[in-house]
Amino acid sequence: MDINFAVLIDGDNIPSAHVKEMMEEIAKYGNPTIKRIYGDWTNPRLNKWKTVLLENAITPIQQYGYTSGKNATDSAMIIDAMDILYSGKVNGFCLVSSDSDFTRLATRLREAGMQVFGIGEKKTPDPFIVACDKFIYIEILKGQSEEDSSGAPESTARTKNSIDKITPKEIRFISATIADVADEDGWAFLGDVGSLLQKRHPNFDSRNYGFQKLTPLIGSIKNFELERREDSRGRKKLIYVKIKEKRASRTRKK
Repeated sequence: MDINFAVLIDGDNIPSAHVKEMMEEIAKYGNPTIKRIYGDWTNPRLNKWKTVLLENAITPIQQYGYTSGKNATDSAMIIDAMDILYSGKVNGFCLVSSDSDFTRLATRLREAGMQVFGIGEKKTPDPFIVACDKFIYIEILKGQSEEDSSGAPESTARTKNSIDKITPKEIRFISATIADVADEDGWAFLGDVGSLLQKRHPNFDSRNYGFQKLTPLIGSIKNFELERREDSRGRKKLIYVKIKEKRASRTRKK
């Protein structure tokens, strides 16, 4: 069943570029039935938003800054989110912001049984990221947009703008996840691995490391072994992953 999303955008905290890519990303996971952006539209700083709002059918919500130094936009967005929650019209929220002030809101929405996605820049504090079911970096979407405009084929495994490199810490994290869902022979269905990775780290995304999918990312790491199997009907290829066994070093006897 498709998720009906309420997409709420913090206009004071998110750049206007790549809104189209953000909406396309959200559409992969559900139907954005409510799309609102919050800010003080009398402020010339938000002028860049006006054209993209029309192009993406996003409703601007006016919120004056009543007091200098206080973010009235956050309060308006939180109040609207709770009103939408109690309306029963959606079963998911997408909070677009890099502001940790929305951490409690994300937690509260999940407590109510909502699916909560976050979209923000890489500077987003960890508390907000882990409060979401899934968190997507805007930088990833920017990289994809630049690749598409270059005419690169969709089948390309790595994006041109690789953001991060896999570190030993992340390899250990992936290894532990594989071990937790593996069978007695050490093989784990990659779909289960991906789901558990996402639950444990909402911002885990193969695109963070320059790969469009999890399979080529895992395949690029020498610690792991991939195996493709047919399902019981022979109609579908299922991908399994295993941690390679370390070979004991042999010392030569003289």
